[in-house]
Amino acid sequence: MQELAMAVVVRWTGAETEALRLAMRRSVREFGADLGVSHRMVSKWANRGASIAPRGATQAALDTMLATAGGDAQERFATIITRRTAANADARAEGLLASGTRPTRRTRDGKTMVLIDEGICLSGPADEPVWEPSFWIDRFPTTNAHYQSFVDATGHHPPQHWPDGTCPESLRDYPVVWVTWDDASAYARWAGKPLPTAQQWEKAARGSMGRTYPWGSAATAAKCNMQESGTGRLTPVDRYRSGVSPHGVHDLCGNVWEWCSTQTSGRRFVLKGSAFTSPFALAAPALLNDAAATMSDDDTGFRCVLGA
Repeated sequence: MQELAMAVVVRWTGAETEALRLAMRRSVREFGADLGVSHRMVSKWANRGASIAPRGATQAALDTMLATAGGDAQERFATIITRRTAANADARAEGLLASGTRPTRRTRDGKTMVLIDEGICLSGPADEPVWEPSFWIDRFPTTNAHYQSFVDATGHHPPQHWPDGTCPESLRDYPVVWVTWDDASAYARWAGKPLPTAQQWEKAARGSMGRTYPWGSAATAAKCNMQESGTGRLTPVDRYRSGVSPHGVHDLCGNVWEWCSTQTSGRRFVLKGSAFTSPFALAAPALLNDAAATMSDDDTGFRCVLGA
């Protein structure tokens, strides 16, 4: 697990140290004892935040502690860090997380959707100006929990990674994978909202100004779950909060490829967004990819839209 630790920590400061303590759910005294320092030193780090850094030997001990903390604690640590990044280093992203920033609605599958206003946007690798009517799009990819509701209601076959055909509690907030285009379309019919066109999906990701990435023009792999992030696996759909799009839509780069309704040829359909298995070079939402409708993999999911 050392790769995950190095991926989410640039340098240990008092702020990151306190985040690890909270993620491990240790008291100040317990955390100090684990590190071999006094509880007063732990409190000093917390109070001084990013303005203070533990010494070299303690830095190595913190690396080891995170690497051996276990998956749940590492997920909590990453969530704390990315939320702090959104608040302190990306005020735009944090503003989009606030309730009421953009119109939202709930649909029959229980998902929150975000309104994307009508207007001209840039589309495709050539940045072609196109007009897109307003529409609603799921704020997050479809999770295992939402897909479970669909399976329970319709009897549709569950994805292959669910033990005994039931979503594990530990995966409820992760994007559903191992779904073909036909599986995604069946969910969309049940939910009463179709898969997005490639153009809709891209506008939700790039905004009306045609950003290169949802967060802007900087090629920042730390804002999404890609190969370079070092996780080597799926992450919860709300983890990368500093990578949110201008419209407040999450996980549009990395984590899972997403099926679209746009057909390329025969029974092949567009995939957008790249995945945790993909190099960052494939992350830009304008890039084109497709697959056969019968394809399913551990890095492919979907989300839905509604006309406004």
